[in-house]
Amino acid sequence: MPRTTSQIEVVSTVSDAAIEVRSLHKSFGTLEVLKGIDFHVDKGEVVCVIGPSGSGKSTLLRCINLLETPTSGKIWVSGQDVTDPDVDIDAVRRSIGMVFQQFNLFPHLSVLENLTIAQRRVLRRSRSEADAVARANLERVGLTDKVTAYPAQLSGGQAQRAAIARSLSMGPELMLFDEPTSALDPELVGDVLEVMRGLAAEGMTMMVVTHEMSFAREVADRVVFMDDGIIVEEGRPEAVLGAPQHPRTRDFLARVLNPGRRASPSDGSLTEPTVS
Repeated sequence: MPRTTSQIEVVSTVSDAAIEVRSLHKSFGTLEVLKGIDFHVDKGEVVCVIGPSGSGKSTLLRCINLLETPTSGKIWVSGQDVTDPDVDIDAVRRSIGMVFQQFNLFPHLSVLENLTIAQRRVLRRSRSEADAVARANLERVGLTDKVTAYPAQLSGGQAQRAAIARSLSMGPELMLFDEPTSALDPELVGDVLEVMRGLAAEGMTMMVVTHEMSFAREVADRVVFMDDGIIVEEGRPEAVLGAPQHPRTRDFLARVLNPGRRASPSDGSLTEPTVS
């Protein structure tokens, strides 16, 4: 099925894109998860990727820094071909911050130590420099009072904010978020999203796989809807979320935003279910 774009599509080149993906395929055995993805994120852009579970969203994100190896296709990050067998993937990854569903903090290290260990071992920063960077980023995410705490002493929301601060401490050029609020209790989601809003306002390039439609509507420059391994529709949030053109997009949003209603087949508006 060809990709449907509801808005004027921005044509990007490898040289000016933070992320460029062309003809990306990914299979796990006989299961084809990504079926020829063409995708880009421009520098300073916030792109939210939405879609049902199993649509390939997280696999696409994980392919970008080769946490999953593509079956075929090309991926460039800041102009570097990460699918080139000779690429220094560790050097590329140093420019990418990634925040997972789970926080992946070292349980035996304090919050401060979690933020400084990679700085010192990978970036070769001194202890004093790493500490200063870590403390500045803990202030950015509202955790200055948790410097000496251990992960087990943090709420889920605090742990996720610490994970974001850890990524920021490496000085990334872009951030990848893989459903960062999906493992959180509902009352803890807001603090994490507020941190992400702040990053977007600062101009951070961000690709966010999310089920948080209000965040996508408010913060994203572009929303991409995926289903069954392809990009079905993409465009400005007010278009994709407010007036989707593709029937599959309308059906998905009707189920997510208004579980008791369905999408009108003619114009995408929501209608009350009939009672017979």
